[in-house]
Amino acid sequence: MAAALLGAPAATAEVQHPRQQWMRESTAGLFLHWGMFTAPRHVDCKAWEHDVTAGGWTADYWVDEARKLGASYIVLATFHSRLGYARPWPSKIPGSCATERDFLGELVNAGKAKGIKVMLYMTDDPQWHNEVPGVQTLDSDAYSAYKGEQVDLTTREGFGRFSYDQFFEVMENYPDLAGFWIDNDNEYWENHHLYEQIRAKRPSWLLTNNNEDTPIMDTVSNEQKTGMTPAYDYPSAAFTPMPRISEGDYKLPTSGDWWYDGKDHPVDFRLSTGRYITNAGSSMKSLMAETAMVNGRFPPSQQEYNDFMADWTGPIRSSLQGTEGGGYMYGGMQPGFWNDGAHGVVTVGPGARTQYVHVVTRPRTDLVRLRDNGYRATTVTDVRTGKAMAFSQSGGYLTILGIADWDPYDTVFKVGTDGRQQSYYPQNSLRATASSAATEHPAADVVDGSHENYWDSDGKLPASVTIDLGSRRKATSLAVNQREWSPTHARSTFGRPEDSARIKD
Repeated sequence: MAAALLGAPAATAEVQHPRQQWMRESTAGLFLHWGMFTAPRHVDCKAWEHDVTAGGWTADYWVDEARKLGASYIVLATFHSRLGYARPWPSKIPGSCATERDFLGELVNAGKAKGIKVMLYMTDDPQWHNEVPGVQTLDSDAYSAYKGEQVDLTTREGFGRFSYDQFFEVMENYPDLAGFWIDNDNEYWENHHLYEQIRAKRPSWLLTNNNEDTPIMDTVSNEQKTGMTPAYDYPSAAFTPMPRISEGDYKLPTSGDWWYDGKDHPVDFRLSTGRYITNAGSSMKSLMAETAMVNGRFPPSQQEYNDFMADWTGPIRSSLQGTEGGGYMYGGMQPGFWNDGAHGVVTVGPGARTQYVHVVTRPRTDLVRLRDNGYRATTVTDVRTGKAMAFSQSGGYLTILGIADWDPYDTVFKVGTDGRQQSYYPQNSLRATASSAATEHPAADVVDGSHENYWDSDGKLPASVTIDLGSRRKATSLAVNQREWSPTHARSTFGRPEDSARIKD
């Protein structure tokens, strides 16, 4: 066994907490980038607000569209560096566009009425304050007069002060928000212990950070990962392991910006449904970005996809909600590449007695064969049709036979089991030593029975682990679990190298 496990999260991270329960139970979220610079671009705050209202904007539309996608939450990104730093809520703090109509409050209330949480996006970045020639979106003079001292909002420190004030005004005025989705950190926030104060003032709110694993955050968002094989296998490029909450944050339109640029960009149904399913198969949340127009409506291609999802996910909802990703720390059969070109994931119910095999790429034959990981199957049913399926099981494999009804995006089989048949040696009888003696994550963690403790080779290769059974015993199988936190292909993103830490062969 050889592996180099890199990039461990900070030991002080609040990996598990009761406030996270609703997010852990979620399958997906709807990400909305929408503001003054949504096409057609507005450079006057009042004119933008007028056109939003005149166009018929309604919070219920966004909430209803989120429900079609199977989303449990909406992230509203308007206070965004490329969207005019717009605040679609009344504010006593001058410095950027703020509306008289309380669009944020209406969205929070509409979501609460229909069981959809709302999180608010906050940015750390002032650099796009003069992106439009002749237009300054940050008003340093107005904010300076408000503070009684000179503050330059176009600097990181000045913008940090301005945005810091926004956090507290929002916390005071919108207690029913679910938390903040934060696009990286600002030094002023960190130096003034912003996150600790949010925890104290709103202990039930979640904090999400983009692109990095910040210890105090509840969720890590993995932004727009591409280049995997298959292309839809989003979890293979995520860098944070369970039980940390992780999002796959991606655009549904296959081209264009994160916000509406005036064009109806197509949605790749195959790629988008594949991401949705494989994320569920790794307990990741699919945070899907759609490009709302000025009036809040979605372009026709995205509207078509939402309507499709409302029908397509209905018959398989039981396999996506109330389940966890299978094959890792929650138990279950082995996901990934199967027989004859097949590829898919597994989701599991409590205790993995009920498992769902999701065939995202169908095999060239009429059967699916996957490692059973010690589970003995008792029944197999096609979830969409309700048809009982023939199956066989031997040599550590489950084979589902005679498949004729293939869904073009995800054929799902419900597998009933009577539990895992493997027996384990008592943990206190096993000893493990490694050729690479890691101090923070020692070899003893390999055999302590916990998925949350692990051995790390500290990047030294080759590496080996020796497991001592304590006496001469009969061994019938070896089960190796690994942390899923790095890409499966070498690359550099956001200025840092990333490489695979998966055990191979």
